[in-house]
Amino acid sequence: MRNLFVLISILLLSISVKGQLISDEALAAQYYQSGDLEKALVLYQKLFNKTKDKSFYDPYFTCLLRAKKYGDAEQVAKRQFKNNPTDNTYAVDLGRVYEERGERNKVSEWYTKLIKQLPKNEFSIKNLAFAFYKGGAYEYSIKTFLAGRDLLKNENAFSSDLIDLYRFRKDKGMLTQEYLHALALNPALLEQIENTLASVFEDKQDYDMLKTTLLKRLQKDPQNVAFTELLTWQFIQQKDFVMALKQTLALDKRLNEQGDRVYDLSKLLVDNSAYDQAIEALHYLVLKGADAKFYIQAKIDLLDIKTKLATTGMYSNTDLLALEKDYQTLLQELGKNSETAFAIRQLARLQAYYLHKPNEAKTEMEGLLSTPRLTSSAIGQIKLELGDVYVLADEVWDAALIYGQVEKQFPNESLGQEAKARNAKLAYYRGDFAWAKIQLDVLKGATSQLMANDALNLSLLMSDNLQNESDTSALKKYAYADLLIFKNLPEQALNLLDSINILYPKNSLADDILMAKAKIYIAKNNYPEAISQLQKIVTDYPTDLWADDAVFMMADIYETKLTQPDKAKELYQKIITNFSGSLYVTEARKRFRNLRGDKI
Repeated sequence: MRNLFVLISILLLSISVKGQLISDEALAAQYYQSGDLEKALVLYQKLFNKTKDKSFYDPYFTCLLRAKKYGDAEQVAKRQFKNNPTDNTYAVDLGRVYEERGERNKVSEWYTKLIKQLPKNEFSIKNLAFAFYKGGAYEYSIKTFLAGRDLLKNENAFSSDLIDLYRFRKDKGMLTQEYLHALALNPALLEQIENTLASVFEDKQDYDMLKTTLLKRLQKDPQNVAFTELLTWQFIQQKDFVMALKQTLALDKRLNEQGDRVYDLSKLLVDNSAYDQAIEALHYLVLKGADAKFYIQAKIDLLDIKTKLATTGMYSNTDLLALEKDYQTLLQELGKNSETAFAIRQLARLQAYYLHKPNEAKTEMEGLLSTPRLTSSAIGQIKLELGDVYVLADEVWDAALIYGQVEKQFPNESLGQEAKARNAKLAYYRGDFAWAKIQLDVLKGATSQLMANDALNLSLLMSDNLQNESDTSALKKYAYADLLIFKNLPEQALNLLDSINILYPKNSLADDILMAKAKIYIAKNNYPEAISQLQKIVTDYPTDLWADDAVFMMADIYETKLTQPDKAKELYQKIITNFSGSLYVTEARKRFRNLRGDKI
């Protein structure tokens, strides 16, 4: 009986002590988190002395350092290191005491000694490096890994650890060196390295450093394809497209490739408006011969670039006729088939919109519809384009019919919704505003946000300008001017738009007329006049439908055409601040941050 009583007493005492420890631990953590270090120190000292538990050591040691009780901290760290000589945490903590005291020489001597005493053992090397990292001695963590390489006689060891450390310390030079070292061993890392460097590098100086380092490595190892590819990537980031193309062509020749990387680069060059280099790349592919992999596509893309250059801004009829002849020659060589469908469509577009030959364009597009092996979606798109040609040729019933075919063939799909939108626009051109508005109101819920927004804008245009006979008459003139813009007859459209205010003074279309004229001037590359029209919208109609569009369009012109980033940034900020409900807010915020130099 007495033994049972003793056992119960011991058990209750143990529970009581354990409960007290748990209570002290919670209280200590509370004091520690709230910054009351004196009270936390008392409790952690008590907990550590009772349990010798390592989980109490870290906060106890930290409290001693923060309380500047360096003597006590040194004694605790020394005692722990003596009792646990393989745990480098305590050895590094001793160095932390010296650091806090300001004994820099002593820190260096102690940490250097720890590294020199390292055994030839990967686990021990990593253990010390991690202890340095945990103690904030990042430089010595790096030195440990580098010393470990020498010890293990393995210059490839700890590469990922060093990369993480260099990246953490933003040591771009050493990060680059280590990445190149890793890339030499494993070329599959190229894409990962490119993505990382793109997120780390901030300016031209960083990329110049990469270029210099790469060129030195290529001198030693000129056959390294991964280094050459990374150098090409560097030129692309710097927008040095001449050198990027030179490297790519050289690599294609050296490896006797089929032109894949050259063709991929040509697409990127076009996206960046580097047309001269894109043309050179495509000519290179064409010269590989008619049996080469990219011969047909390169020829088509060459004409596509020439079309872009010939149909943007000022162009001569002679240039356009020469381009038409180039397309016809290409189609004679390659034939009219599914592979050349894009070229046929481009030829028809050139004839319809720029040479004003809608009948020739109609013949090309109607013939294309009978081409074998076209997908149903391709046929739907071709029908939409043919419908547009019918509009240009004033064959409105044929246009309405073919738009209707696409709408029925692709119900509730983007092609079907686009067909409905074009049919609605056709009715608007013809002055059938009631029917057009019914169709547009359906499209307000379109899956495409852009289409829904366009439908809403056109519907509102008609609603706002059908209040009286004068406004209705003015709207009919405006709709016809819109048709002239669609037909690429800008001068006729401008004359008609200017006449509206004369024929119908005080009409309700003033801001719409300004926006239409601005779009014409942008298409003609007359940016000062476009900005003049847009600024009138912002000044005279700041709360009307086109106000946010006008601000965003001006910002885009200043950013992409006039190279005035500060002015563009100011206007993007205006969108964000003054038009919080605008569809342009997200894009404006993105562009503003990009111009400000933020990493996106």
